[in-house]
Order: sequence, then C-alpha cells, then structure tokens
Amino acid sequence: MTPSPRPASDAGPAPDPHPLRFGYGTNGLTDLRLDDVLSLLADLGYEGVGLTLDHMHLDPLAPDLAARTRKVGHRLAALGLGVTVETGARYVLDPRRKHGPSLLDRDPDDRVRRMDLLIRAVRVAADLGAHAVHCFSGVTPADTDEDTAWKRLAEALTPVLDAATLAGVPLAVEPEPGHLLASLADFHRLRRALGDPAALGLTLDIGHCQCLEPLPPADCVRAAAPWLRHVQIEDMRRGIHEHLPFGDGEIDFPPVLEALADTGYQALTVVELPRHSHAGPHFAEESLPFLHRAARAIPKGPEGRTP
Repeated sequence: MTPSPRPASDAGPAPDPHPLRFGYGTNGLTDLRLDDVLSLLADLGYEGVGLTLDHMHLDPLAPDLAARTRKVGHRLAALGLGVTVETGARYVLDPRRKHGPSLLDRDPDDRVRRMDLLIRAVRVAADLGAHAVHCFSGVTPADTDEDTAWKRLAEALTPVLDAATLAGVPLAVEPEPGHLLASLADFHRLRRALGDPAALGLTLDIGHCQCLEPLPPADCVRAAAPWLRHVQIEDMRRGIHEHLPFGDGEIDFPPVLEALADTGYQALTVVELPRHSHAGPHFAEESLPFLHRAARAIPKGPEGRTP
C-alpha cells in the first residue's frame, strides 16, 4: 500500500523551481545499515540514492540476491526514492586489491570476475527500476601497453552492454582520474571503438571535470549532454583528485546546475563523498541545502527559466 505523504513539517526542504533531482551515494554512508541510509536520505529530502553494491549494502556476491533486491526495491518505492546502481566498491571482489580485479587485468579469469559483477549489477538495476548502472575502466596494469588495455576494455564491456541492452538499462561509464578511461575524450574513444551502442552512456563526475578536463565543469556538462546518463557531484580543486564537501573546493556550482537544467537532464545528480563516511549523516544533511541554494541562484529568464 502506498504510504500517506509526509506532513509538511517533516517533508524536507521545499522544492526548487528546477528539474534537477538530487541523491546521495551510499559509498559515503558505509557505517550505516542500508535501510537506515534510505530512511535518512528520505527524511532529509533527497529524491534518490546512488547505491554502491558492496558487502555492507546489498552484497552482490551473497546468496539470495534477487530476493534481497526485491526487498530493497519495496523500500525505495515506499520512501519515494529513485536509484542508480554504482559498482565502485573498493574491495567487494578482492580483499587485498582496491578495485581489483578490473576489466584490464592480464588474467582473463580476473576480467571475467569483473564482467560478472557488472552483469549482476545490470540485473539488480533492472529489478530496482534504476535509471543507469555506473562503472569505470580501472587502472592500466604496469605490464600492459595502452593499445592492449583499450582492446581488453572494449572486449570486456561487450557482454555487459549486451546485458544492458536486453535489460533496457544504460551502462554509464565514468571517466576516472588515473584510470585508462580518464577523460571525456577517452569516453569518446571507447564509444567509437564499440560502434556507438545505444546502451553505452556516460557518468559525469563534476569534480573530475574541475580536476582535469580542459573545459570548465559547466561546459563539460553541455559537451557531454547527448550521452549523459548519470551525474556525480562534489567539490574539488584543479589537479587534485580529492572529493571535497561543498564549499571546500573551487567549483562555482550555479553555472553547473544551470547547464544540467538547460540540457534537460532529469536523472539523479548524486553527491559523491566516499571518504567522508565517518561523518556521513552530517555531510548528507549539509549537502542538500547547499545544492538547493545553488539551484536557486540560477538566473531566471522572463518566464521563470534560464534563457
């Protein structure tokens, strides 16, 4: 049964006159049980969650994944939260190697383990009604040349994209500093190598744009718009890959949110603070008002929207 709407007093901040939908990543709330995470975010007024599949939050390798996924889906629906499925858990596959194994590993069996995780994530996303599955390339192994790494990446992603196509859920690849696929230009290299499949989309991390892209973050949003399927957001400084709380970095956020609104992006924009779980509830509480203030600072045209 659909729950009654929350009273205005506990409904969170009043909505802003823009189409953006803000979520918070569970990788920034790893000290909380998943049900507590979802309740917290709904109470704070978030519209969604970036759900990282990990041993503490919907473990993708534990038994009865389908049944556990259904339970999470019911909870998301009851709370009115949208969801994207993220696959950036540090040690979910290997307790000794951060983000290992990757799609680029020399051992084909190791690459298959990562492919299997991504295909599981696609199934979870389909069952949850998620708007995308996020992934990244991984770091090029020391014994691998660049051409070989790109070949491995394209070959490994092909069956994942087949699963995404069948499930009707886009695969949103994230350019990650230090990885083989680190930039928007690298995303386009992959897209061309794969033949521009419809299921292949882009996760754009706004902080990463500030960190290393030649364009300002707002211009990155506009350049990426045709392929944009998921957005992560946090503050960052130029040349330093460190996810920072809003206000601690260099990003001017109203132009970024204006660009997102102008492109018609309607999926989740998810706060990404994976190294702040020690105070996750505090940063979740602080982040949404900041984003609402930034959204209200978007200049309006004569009919209430940016010209």
